[in-house]
Amino acid sequence: MRDGYIAGVPCWVDTSQPDPKAAVDFYGGLFGWQFENVMPAGSGGSYFIARLGGGDVAAVGSVPEQAPSVASWNTYVWVDSADEAATSVRGAGGNVVTEPFDVMDFGRMAVFTDPEGAAFCVWQAKQHKGAQVVNEPGSLNFNDLHARDLEGARSFYGSVFGWKTLALGPGMEVWTLPGYGDFLERDDPDLRQRMKDAQAPEGFEDVVATLNPIAEGQADAPHWGVTFAVDDADATAAKATELGGDVLVPPVDAPWVRLTVLRDPQGATFVASKFVPENAA
Repeated sequence: MRDGYIAGVPCWVDTSQPDPKAAVDFYGGLFGWQFENVMPAGSGGSYFIARLGGGDVAAVGSVPEQAPSVASWNTYVWVDSADEAATSVRGAGGNVVTEPFDVMDFGRMAVFTDPEGAAFCVWQAKQHKGAQVVNEPGSLNFNDLHARDLEGARSFYGSVFGWKTLALGPGMEVWTLPGYGDFLERDDPDLRQRMKDAQAPEGFEDVVATLNPIAEGQADAPHWGVTFAVDDADATAAKATELGGDVLVPPVDAPWVRLTVLRDPQGATFVASKFVPENAA
């Protein structure tokens, strides 16, 4: 299991829901997550930590007070200091939506938007070290920025987190953090060889997120999304429908994966993706 990240790496996701208990039923049925409400008794809201095999994978929480009652998935990036991150965000042209604050003894966080309005969070860990299980079926696989101004995004996230981009093909880019692969190889010495065997491009070991252009004419607002690994995209789409969700994009083959875009019953969207090495070409 993972035990922490390095600064600049997405480390956690949670979903804000008008009815958290209903969302617990949906995601528990879809991914097999087990939940624990970690909020103190008498709290006005809920925060259910989701676990797989005893490891933290994500969370389902109440919509924050004074926020629109809209379901969404939220991305958290590991930082050494949430306060310094707030200064960096302001300096790079972003906005501080929620000033840094302590989350009990779990950590310190803040909520920002980039210059195009895509919201994201930062996490300065204390007791909670982020997702312990990743890239396994039912766990976080990728965090995905959907943006219109790609050059502006490269400038902003490069300034705030030190990210660079790696082109995977026409219209396909990913975010990289130099040195991340070295960090991963300390616990996974065969990482680079496996990526070479899977025909991954040079530098793929440093990938921390994806950069997805919003095409002209698309109504989507710039935003951060999440992708979960699954062992069968088609079965996951069918199960989501059975549980009251919607299939926005039916299962489709893409480079290295077969994926589907889903929406939970309260409106939060996410991607379910199966790694398919045969789709590399």
